[in-house]
Amino acid sequence: MENEDKTIEHEDLEPSSRVNQTASMCQEAQEETVMNLKSIDGNEPIKGSNLLNNNEERLQETPTESNCLQRLRQTFACPPYGLLAKVTTNVTMVVLLWAVVWSITGSECLPGGNLFGIIILFYCAIIGGKLLALIKLPTLPPLPPLLGMLLAGFLIRNIPVISDNVQIQHRWSSALRSIALSVILVRAGLGLDSQALKKLKGVCIRLAMGPCLVEACTAAILAHFLMGLPWQWGFILGFVVGAVSPAVVVPSMLLLQKGGYGVEKGVPTLLMAAGSFDDILAITGFNTCLGMAFSTGSTVFNVLRGVLEVIIGVGTGSLLGFFIQYFPSSDQSKLAWKRAFLVLGLSVLAVFSSVRLGYPGSGGLCTLVMAFLAGLRWISEKAEVEKIIAVVWDIFQPLLFGLIGAEVSIASLRPETVGLCVATLGIAVSIRILTTFLMVCFAGFNIKEKIFISLAWLPKATVQAAIGSVALDTARSHGQTELEEYGMDVLTVAFLAILITAPIGSLLIGLLGPRILQKAEPQNQGEEV
Repeated sequence: MENEDKTIEHEDLEPSSRVNQTASMCQEAQEETVMNLKSIDGNEPIKGSNLLNNNEERLQETPTESNCLQRLRQTFACPPYGLLAKVTTNVTMVVLLWAVVWSITGSECLPGGNLFGIIILFYCAIIGGKLLALIKLPTLPPLPPLLGMLLAGFLIRNIPVISDNVQIQHRWSSALRSIALSVILVRAGLGLDSQALKKLKGVCIRLAMGPCLVEACTAAILAHFLMGLPWQWGFILGFVVGAVSPAVVVPSMLLLQKGGYGVEKGVPTLLMAAGSFDDILAITGFNTCLGMAFSTGSTVFNVLRGVLEVIIGVGTGSLLGFFIQYFPSSDQSKLAWKRAFLVLGLSVLAVFSSVRLGYPGSGGLCTLVMAFLAGLRWISEKAEVEKIIAVVWDIFQPLLFGLIGAEVSIASLRPETVGLCVATLGIAVSIRILTTFLMVCFAGFNIKEKIFISLAWLPKATVQAAIGSVALDTARSHGQTELEEYGMDVLTVAFLAILITAPIGSLLIGLLGPRILQKAEPQNQGEEV
């Protein structure tokens, strides 16, 4: 019994001894930490402080080594992820798209087939745009990707081995370009702000109308006397050349606005607002002249027919616009998708059916009016529809510029024709720059700002690609060789306009903007934004 009592007493005392031992160890650790801190403060390193310093040095040395190892592990990881996984996924998607189309169409998706050519052109245009976007020069804005898409199509057409295997029928090419034109017209119509229309100043109206009309008339006169085109075709060429490119101007203006350049006097805002109206004026003039060029009869009859096409386009567009204001109703689900489907479907129908019915100039104007009237009622929901339309444009943009580039063949171009086209374009653009300078006089801008606005109103791309080939496609549908030659001349000028003015205009905006525009103070810049 005594031994058992001793055992119980020993077991009772053991936990307390362990607690005391743990407490003493914690106390020793605290004393050691305090000693280390004292040694650091007193500049007397001891063993603990040396260990801390060594650990700090190792932590400073290891990040670069660990980053390199981490990158290597990410690159060669299995299963892969990061860049390797992205490349593998994209290649798989490309091959899968081709395989699915081949399993359905057979020989059409093999080299020399129509669908094979469309797929190859689409991906080559995308790659061309990506490669051009990688070219970044210091203090300069990036080159527009659409230029790479244009060059990709041009190279596919003019490299012998590739051109033999990548072939697209004119009917398919024309249809795809017409769909892309419909998308552009819908974006232009939805992009018009009714409030901005009411508040437009005189300088904005002058800037939107003056340079476009003067350049169109100048190009028409030059095309008639230098290139030998009839007056109707001369004005078709003039309105093709007369439009400015929002795809180049708007991103450049947003960069300048973000940096605070010219915002005090509203230079970026002015150029972005006037650009939409400039394009609509050019497209309307082009459609009117197109209808007159392909009509038969006297000059008076052709003029009346052009006016009739404008009335038909505005009337039909108004009816369709009021219809899609209320249908689908606002209580339906997936409202933005339904509205985007309706406005796109009706615009494509208007463009194609107007050609079928013999009024080719009314389709584009119908689409513009319809999209504008629809946007008046959608108000807050319009932004969601515009996002969906923008995704559709991202698909058709490579096709549009790639197909425009693929229409131009070096073998079919005569040196004198190219020379006359360049001369016509150069003189017309020079007159446009001078006209733009005059239009912004007496508007409160200094001489440097006037020069910048004149040169920023130079680039051409989107509208030229959209309508530059419409006249050629219409001529092909009529089967007249002479009209096809006129259409080819118009397309050549449009191609050269994109190739020359888009990069030059982008570089001029990027170079001159930060140098000659006044930079706003941070407070004023925040108020402008």
